[in-house]
Amino acid sequence: MTLLQTVLIFFISCLIGIDSILDQFQLHRPIIACTLIGLILKDIKTGVIIGGTLEMLALGWMNIGAAVSPDTALSSIISTILIILGKQSIGSGIALSIPLAITGQVLNLLIRSINIAFQHLADKVIEKNKNLSYISYIHISALFLQAMRISIPSIIISYTVNTELIKNILNSIPLIITNGLNLASDIIVIVGYAMVVNMMESKSLMPFFYLGFIISGFTKFNLLALGILGLIFAILYIQLSPKYYFNNKNKIKKIVQDDELD
Repeated sequence: MTLLQTVLIFFISCLIGIDSILDQFQLHRPIIACTLIGLILKDIKTGVIIGGTLEMLALGWMNIGAAVSPDTALSSIISTILIILGKQSIGSGIALSIPLAITGQVLNLLIRSINIAFQHLADKVIEKNKNLSYISYIHISALFLQAMRISIPSIIISYTVNTELIKNILNSIPLIITNGLNLASDIIVIVGYAMVVNMMESKSLMPFFYLGFIISGFTKFNLLALGILGLIFAILYIQLSPKYYFNNKNKIKKIVQDDELD
């Protein structure tokens, strides 16, 4: 790995670590994080594949109140590095993403605990009526720790994954475990899709869901063609929906009546 790639991974990891707390630009989402790392490592295709798969798995992961979800940022970056630089299979990398996400969750909780000291420091600054601009520096310092939480492990993995020790460790994994990880990754993806469908399920629209599987299974349509078919079905469904039809019928009647009165 070149020096430029190292700098870019460090910089992007910092941004992803900060955004995983701020939730402003969604850089920490797997589809974006994995794609960016894949672009830096000159294998954007693999990055998109990993990100798309992990995105479906982590679609329901989010911080709600004081609850901290598994960390998609660390999981996405490390998984992509292991697959591209470590020459591991995509299935193994996806299966390893779950324990990596839990590790990132633990690190996140640790950093949040440390950041309590910054909050107390901000309180003291306000009590003493000092320059309030110091509070901005305090908040930035707390975000800096979140950036280091992602960037430091990413750089360490990037430089150690190509060493003989890491290669020997990865290659010494028995075939039965590797096959098990690949099988687990397939199951994880299926469960992820099932969770998404369960959250978005609408009984009136499920026939279109099943129809999509039939069309994709018995035809050679690509994703673009399937997307256009889905759009056409959606337009037809809206136009033929009784609620839509009667609402527009009433509007047309009202327009006609207004014209007659005029």
